[in-house]
Amino acid sequence: MKNVRKIIEINDELCNGCGQCVPDCAEGSLRIIDGKARLVADKLCDGLGACLGSCPTGALKIIERDAEEFDEVAVEAYLATEKKKATLAPPAMECGCASSHIQTLKPLSPCQSANMPAMHKAVGSQGSALSHWPIQIRLVPAHAPFLQNAHLLVAADCTAIAARNFQERYLEGKAVMMGCPKFDDAEAYIKRFAEVISTCNLQSLTVLIMEVPCCSAMNVIVKKARDLSGVTLPIEQITISVRGEELSRTSW
Repeated sequence: MKNVRKIIEINDELCNGCGQCVPDCAEGSLRIIDGKARLVADKLCDGLGACLGSCPTGALKIIERDAEEFDEVAVEAYLATEKKKATLAPPAMECGCASSHIQTLKPLSPCQSANMPAMHKAVGSQGSALSHWPIQIRLVPAHAPFLQNAHLLVAADCTAIAARNFQERYLEGKAVMMGCPKFDDAEAYIKRFAEVISTCNLQSLTVLIMEVPCCSAMNVIVKKARDLSGVTLPIEQITISVRGEELSRTSW
């Protein structure tokens, strides 16, 4: 039965398909379909607007229109079905981008290394130390299996370019989450890291930043996340210069 009630409306022109609204909808009524946020069914939306604050472009708003009544029983059934589907398929981020599908990358076996093309051996390539995909902070969900019991490296984007030996010195044996504290959403990062710290039983956390002032914001983000999580976790902070020299190591 339809009645005029409050319900979410999504502006396709403003929606960039980032998927940040999806986890904030407890009823699961939002999904990314064909690169845009979509309302799965009117009866799954309670119209309270918990998802509004997470949209970076303002594409979501609450309107009043004819819609099916909110159905809690239908929500429970839908969530149960989605949970069952999730156990049968590899986890992926809500943005729907193929490059964001979670992957754990196994190191090369001795046989694979021996059969590496000669041109790669000639330049001294030993394969990458990267153990998983994705790596961008906003694309790595807290439930990613490679974060469980991990030694986590939180690296500012520019560090991988500045440090010639980035992989050998900083990445080896660690999971990594990378981003830019100046241009990205700091509040979203705080929430993401707080969830990771509180649920993943991290063995260690290292923050790698550049010497430039704006990069120090990553320290603030991680500190706030740790406080928000309520978990006592020692953190090592490493600062490198724009020429890739290691300037300092501190713990807090």
